[in-house]
Amino acid sequence: MGKGLIAVIVIVVVVLLFVLVFFGQYVSVKNTLVTKNEAVKSAWSQVDIVLQRRADLIPNLVETVKGYAQQEQTVFGDIAKARSALLSAGTPQQKIAANGQLDGAIGRLLLVVENYPQLKSNENFLRLQDELAGTENRIAVERKRYNDTLQDYNTYVQQFPNSIFAGWAGSASEGARQVPKVNFSAPQPQGNPQPAPAR
Repeated sequence: MGKGLIAVIVIVVVVLLFVLVFFGQYVSVKNTLVTKNEAVKSAWSQVDIVLQRRADLIPNLVETVKGYAQQEQTVFGDIAKARSALLSAGTPQQKIAANGQLDGAIGRLLLVVENYPQLKSNENFLRLQDELAGTENRIAVERKRYNDTLQDYNTYVQQFPNSIFAGWAGSASEGARQVPKVNFSAPQPQGNPQPAPAR
């Protein structure tokens, strides 16, 4: 009877140790997932801030160009629509799509500027163009940080045993495992751009 009791106690202790280690690992993975997810949100927030900064610069740029090129109403309307779509976009995918529209509209505006040499030498226009170029650089930097942070999160989620714990914690949906395609490069100028569908 003594040896049987000792064997039962040893089995119970081993099972308890296993459960404690398992629970500790689960809590650790869950906490790390929360931290990394918040880092992804923070990185996107920085992208969003520089997109907003650029959207705020555009009306001044348009007004400066309007002073020289009143007849270019189509381009001005396209920029207004694209800027409005960017400001009203709710998800990162919608903002990325709206940003692509805005890139195309700005590209067409800069083509218009080529027809007005006196505008290209206007001090206010040159200052705004420099600010816009600086903002574009900030967008590229923040986008890279966002992509790196998202890649770190996705890599962590897919590593064993994190993938098991993440699945149990409800933190690893199939969508979270896919790195979204983020492309802020300016599209080739086209006619009237159609709004990109939200994903």
